[in-house]
Amino acid sequence: MARGLLRFLLSGGALAALLTAALPAQATPAFEDPPPDKIVIKVATVNGSGCPQGTTAVAVSEDNTAFTVTYSDYLAQVGGNSDPTAFRKNCQLSLVVHVPGGFTYAIASADYRGFAALQPGASAIQRASYYFQGSPNTQFRNHAYSGPLNDNWQATDETDWAQLVWAPCGVQRNFNINTELRVNLGSSSPSKVSFMTMDSTDGDISTVYHLAWKECPEK
Repeated sequence: MARGLLRFLLSGGALAALLTAALPAQATPAFEDPPPDKIVIKVATVNGSGCPQGTTAVAVSEDNTAFTVTYSDYLAQVGGNSDPTAFRKNCQLSLVVHVPGGFTYAIASADYRGFAALQPGASAIQRASYYFQGSPNTQFRNHAYSGPLNDNWQATDETDWAQLVWAPCGVQRNFNINTELRVNLGSSSPSKVSFMTMDSTDGDISTVYHLAWKECPEK
């Protein structure tokens, strides 16, 4: 999926209100083929302790069915000499998604990957939420982990076809992704460090969001 990825620039941006539309339930989900033209994704804003400026990149797959967010400084930790505020890290991405004319999109699933080193008695939570700007409904997904653990981790958030929320047709709306890592000391030794990352020194750890497509109704 990483072949031919586009590069995107970080730029300032402001949030605006929007409407959301949900696809009615249907017996047989029929995902449209992705549009032939390239989609373009730019980061309007990036804020949070887990994604300092210049540490987050976004890229689109060649077939327009997924995009990847890569972090290089997303780590939460407790114990030892850890900063008291380091137990929780978060990142909010506001993405401007330009799609080919006549199409709209929704986020069908999201894959998260990272590494966790949790002492016996410690625990961690990976949390995410997704919404279009101004949406009254924000869905939260949590994935919990317990020590002892010293391994890569992976979590997937999936949405049923009938529950997908589609970007409004013919209107530019930013898509927001909020993620959070939280590590709790629990009953583990305060002198021992526990941590959880959504980053990698070699850039191989990334978050992948899979898109669903459908054609907009003709006016």
